[in-house]
Amino acid sequence: MKLSRRQFLGGAAATAVGAALFDFNLLTPSVAAADKAPGEVKTFRNVCPRNCYDTCAQISYVQDGIMKKVEGDPEQTYTNGKLCLKGYTYTRRVYSPDRVKYPMKQTPRGSGNWTRISWDEAMDTIAKKILDLKKRYGSTLPICLDKYSGNFGITHYGIEGMMSSLGYTTRALGTPCWPAGIDAQTYDFGTLYSNDPEDMVNAKYLILWGQNAAWTSIHSFPFINKARENGAKLVVIDPILTSTASKADLYLQIKSSTDGALALGMARYILDNNWVDWDYARANSVGFDEWVDYLKKNITLDWASEKTGIPKEIIMEIAREYATTKPASMWVGYGMQRHINGGQNVRIIDALGVMTGNVGKSGGGVNYGHLETWGFAYNAMTNPAPKGSKGFIGKDGKEGDRNINMNNFAHDVLAQNDPPVKMLWLACRNPGSQDPDTHAIEKMFSEMEFVVTVDSFFNKTVELSDIVLPATTHFEDWDVMASYWHYWVGINQRAIDPMYESKSDVEIAMLLSQKMNALDPGSCTFPTAGSPEEWLAKEFNPAMYSFLGISDYKELINAPRKAKMPAASWSDGKFRTPSKKIEIHSELAQKNGLPALPIWVEDMKTPEKYPIRFMTPHPQHALHSQFQNLDWMMTANPEPKVEIHPVLAAKYGISEGDKVKIFNDLGTLTLKAHLTRTTSPDVIVAYESWYKGSNFNVNYTLKATPSDMGKQATGNDGVAFHDNFVMIEKA
Repeated sequence: MKLSRRQFLGGAAATAVGAALFDFNLLTPSVAAADKAPGEVKTFRNVCPRNCYDTCAQISYVQDGIMKKVEGDPEQTYTNGKLCLKGYTYTRRVYSPDRVKYPMKQTPRGSGNWTRISWDEAMDTIAKKILDLKKRYGSTLPICLDKYSGNFGITHYGIEGMMSSLGYTTRALGTPCWPAGIDAQTYDFGTLYSNDPEDMVNAKYLILWGQNAAWTSIHSFPFINKARENGAKLVVIDPILTSTASKADLYLQIKSSTDGALALGMARYILDNNWVDWDYARANSVGFDEWVDYLKKNITLDWASEKTGIPKEIIMEIAREYATTKPASMWVGYGMQRHINGGQNVRIIDALGVMTGNVGKSGGGVNYGHLETWGFAYNAMTNPAPKGSKGFIGKDGKEGDRNINMNNFAHDVLAQNDPPVKMLWLACRNPGSQDPDTHAIEKMFSEMEFVVTVDSFFNKTVELSDIVLPATTHFEDWDVMASYWHYWVGINQRAIDPMYESKSDVEIAMLLSQKMNALDPGSCTFPTAGSPEEWLAKEFNPAMYSFLGISDYKELINAPRKAKMPAASWSDGKFRTPSKKIEIHSELAQKNGLPALPIWVEDMKTPEKYPIRFMTPHPQHALHSQFQNLDWMMTANPEPKVEIHPVLAAKYGISEGDKVKIFNDLGTLTLKAHLTRTTSPDVIVAYESWYKGSNFNVNYTLKATPSDMGKQATGNDGVAFHDNFVMIEKA
């Protein structure tokens, strides 16, 4: 029987209460069971696996096999028993009638004509296509994996392990999120490592630089507020008057991408007044005096003020306060480095922290993120290629996978010809909604022979696929989670049985391996047995146990654990650069074609034809293409809008609520106008997200312009998301 997507979802949706508000009683297996007295409420430990600073520890409450609610785990001192709004909506996600419930096949691709198929048919179809491509091209290189951050659980690296078990494949390499900043701190300090965010209570001065924590890291705010209660001053620097900026003691509405110029202006004023911590800087860094010479010869306060739009007197004020108030902390947000000079701006801010002796200090630091607690075994991703597999010969002469740029994915996929990419496997990723140059993404999908997506919802990528496989939520699986911000690690228990026919990525890999080897023995090396908890257990190792102060992963069921790390990163003075010191002068950066010093690099010039910067930051109640599609979110925020300053709106004859056409040479989108003074007169703002039933996509106008850094640590440069220039008119 063939069903359209609308018909397939309609049956479930028709039983919903009111405006698609789900009634848990609908999940009761039978009338007889419904008449029974309610069973015991059981609790389970979970951790939110989304791509978010806070990685919240959770407690799920389950009665009669149904998850009734989700709350914060009070045993974890960073999230401290609280969740964000997204966390509290998880029951709406798990029990959403819009979930992908069964394996489905779409014929033809993009038509919306979905047919329910069995898991066996899905695996048979996929396995035969893989074997066909392998026979035709002599390798599995025509198969391309695009996987990233939809679920950061460690066992989800089994997706990479599945690809490795098939042979050498084509892989999307890099990260769209934070690569330029990672490289900047790698050049300066040797790796990415920040102070414990709970340590912010000890700061006497706080600068949040392009960081809207009130939306994107709400659990950091209690520590910021505690520092303020103790007398600390909060300064927020951002092109947009964000919710965080509204809470600041001082807000600076800086011109976008000129953050490095502001830091240089501050550094020059600190130098002129001899507020430099010479002893720290000279003892712990190389190249500091060379940078000081650069400041003297090239930087003035007048220049910094003109570049940034910040009055000279304000630059002088925050420079004096930052340099003379100890300890002082800076938190650099990821949006700030999404420019063609973004990594270089982060390097300049790093140097400012070194100049004032605030690196390695409790209550201080130049904080960006860390990966110190990610030392798992990665058992699920370590599988050998089958014997006789043929791979890509790299520049080093070694045979292996063929890597392409995740941040220019469509163009790089279509550019491959020896052999061409013919099949895509997408998991924990939604390029149809999230990648730059949406038209190129759509063209790429249309030219593939076969596309498989593993997901929980019929998002834009699923709509462009041949087969969709239903993915479990984290409440339906075992896993372990670490944060790239705080120092806590927690276990994720299976709280409820998988809904419908959903499966985890590891279970899918085992099924595919079984089918591959049934059709062609020896064609896949992925194990075909093991319970979800057994797979979880294999991700731990002695070093991780020691780091967490436990001897068995099951101890995490009693409570999450905080890694045994000093609260202040680099407090031991042991930096991981080649010189073992902070490298203000970086030979590695210079080798990679970048300035050796943290000097000013010009920002992108505004095109005459498209004079308006179009910024697309993260939304408050969604995370990339997740959560906004849920019923609660759609009720609270039913449609996207573009924020326009009244002065700019008047120039183009636009009023509140008007439809606005936003366009450039790449593409067009039309949004309803919301007039606000939170943005500046030359910048419009729309928050990237995926709305249910909407074609809204901010990336239709976004070129895949690379940022300046990212290759050193992540394999490819990032994307200059915020260097996107457009024209507007009343639609």
